[in-house]
Amino acid sequence: MSQDKLYRYLFENADVRGELVQLEESFQSIVGTHDYPQVIKHLLGELLAATSLLTATLKFNGDIGIQLQGNGPVSLAVINGNDEQQMRGVARYEGELADDATLADLFGKGYMVITLTPDEGERYQGVVALDKPTLAECLEEYFAQSEQLPTRIWLFTSEHKAAGMLLQVLPSQSGDNEEYEHLTQLTATIKAEELLELDAEEVLHRLYHQEEVRLFDPQPVSFKCTCSRERSAAAIRTVDKAEIDSILAETGKIEMGCEYCNSNYVFDAIDVEGIFANQSAPNTQQ
Repeated sequence: MSQDKLYRYLFENADVRGELVQLEESFQSIVGTHDYPQVIKHLLGELLAATSLLTATLKFNGDIGIQLQGNGPVSLAVINGNDEQQMRGVARYEGELADDATLADLFGKGYMVITLTPDEGERYQGVVALDKPTLAECLEEYFAQSEQLPTRIWLFTSEHKAAGMLLQVLPSQSGDNEEYEHLTQLTATIKAEELLELDAEEVLHRLYHQEEVRLFDPQPVSFKCTCSRERSAAAIRTVDKAEIDSILAETGKIEMGCEYCNSNYVFDAIDVEGIFANQSAPNTQQ
């Protein structure tokens, strides 16, 4: 059984909520099929933990995407998730990247786009600059601008795991945040190896053993790619058939690859004729 889980908790004597996420299988599924340099793996791990934490703050069913873009050697890093904690992600970069590269080194003049797409209702998009030293600080700035709720985030990644924590003042509260500041100071003592290696209950006990904490049942987090042979066939159908026929004449097949999971879908001339006849392509090759 996967140990990738998101935990939500409340403090009984303070108007503060918390989240804790620990990830391994989903993280490895995202980076394992790509030959990413270490700094990109680290970045995607932090981004994955952050997306899970933010997904848990949503009050709707739907999707969330956190996308980093810039004019540096990394042009894109994105994690997409939903309210069921199903995640996928990818990064695009050029050249050699140092293991200790900063956000500014990676993205140059960069920005973060957070897109919320509810199943029902209006799509929302928020944008903040990548002008802080860490991804966590950039996300805190997003909350300060869009949610206007005091929020602190901690993100950690190792070779195989990613983890994160979030503290936030409850929306109904404002003004006196003394308890929030106290709990923030306690949470800031967390060490990377503790959050990455210890059970969530042990982490919470170490941090808050003098507090009354109500811990809710955890939610599993998983990797899920939305690509399929059917979706690839639908994409082919949007291309002019003469162009498709030209590719078939040259190569004998149409190949559609997925950036997220590296799946490869292959269509021959018979498949293509079926697609353009609005028939399902036979699932003979992948």
